[in-house]
Amino acid sequence: MAYTTTIELFKEDMKFSAGHFTVFSATERERLHGHNFFVRASIDIEVEQNGMAADYNVFKKWIRNLCNSLDEYFIIPELSPYLNISKSEDGSKLTLKHNQDDLVFYTKDVKLLPISNTTIEEFSRYFVQELCKNKEILEQCKVQKLEVKVSSGAGQWGGYVWSPPIPTFP
Repeated sequence: MAYTTTIELFKEDMKFSAGHFTVFSATERERLHGHNFFVRASIDIEVEQNGMAADYNVFKKWIRNLCNSLDEYFIIPELSPYLNISKSEDGSKLTLKHNQDDLVFYTKDVKLLPISNTTIEEFSRYFVQELCKNKEILEQCKVQKLEVKVSSGAGQWGGYVWSPPIPTFP
């Protein structure tokens, strides 16, 4: 008889180091700084009659790959209503306008993400959004719920929970 269990994934290498700033309003933002962000996932998944849910190494690999794709970048929220983002003519630089500030970065040093702010709340939603792109694996593994939490420091986590049906993200 099948049943549902929760698999918790939190490995030492499920992390990324990135620069960012949080935008509070049209006129206020944090100064540029960075964190070592840690990622944790909980997967509610059906256990088959053989006593095994799935090869959850697949999920660990996805999370590690996402972490690696963000590691050592300055992350910019391309959906922020308070930032005006433009590229130089040659594409080598990115300028962010916020209030009276013009922040200029080399494009090779930044990662634009489809999020509205660079917060742990939005990072956790981004991870779930990216993991849900592989609908076949989620359906094949009979995933009932997926929760990703991102931490920017000890005792400070933001999380996002998904459960079927598989959403369509922009």
